[in-house]
Amino acid sequence: MSVLKPEINSQDHIQGDDSASIAIVEFGDYQCPYCGDAYPIMKEIEETFGHQIRFVFRHFPLTNAHEFAFPAAIAAEAAALQGKFWEMHDALYENQYRLDGELFDELAETIGLDLEQFQKDSASEEIKRKIEDDFDSGVRSGVNGTPSFYVNGTKFDGGATDLYQMLKESTE
Repeated sequence: MSVLKPEINSQDHIQGDDSASIAIVEFGDYQCPYCGDAYPIMKEIEETFGHQIRFVFRHFPLTNAHEFAFPAAIAAEAAALQGKFWEMHDALYENQYRLDGELFDELAETIGLDLEQFQKDSASEEIKRKIEDDFDSGVRSGVNGTPSFYVNGTKFDGGATDLYQMLKESTE
């Protein structure tokens, strides 16, 4: 049984209520087509189950397969330093079809970031370390591909659609 290591903590990007009964952690890669497919379903899960769930995203960039996965994760973390992680997260998935090195500054402007600060933060070692820590956490938790989901600390075998189905059944 694969268990989430470390548990959800203050280093994580968390959406939803602390009191939620269901915590979902996704290990994702911004360039992974399967993560792209899962994105609208995760949005739907958040809308449908609202206060019942907490959603956490951890970076798992598959750098060998996806050249822009790590830079995209950096963009999300740089946005986080200006309090806009989720806005950048959404923008990256919504523009996944045109992901390239030019896109990040454009999205930063679109979501209202201070561009100069964003570019400076994008070069920081601290951000790279955060992404590497997320990746290590995935390796230690038994992630073998993206997206991988953990529900209340345990690896969920299945994709976003299966997850939605399971949540529907368990909350009826």
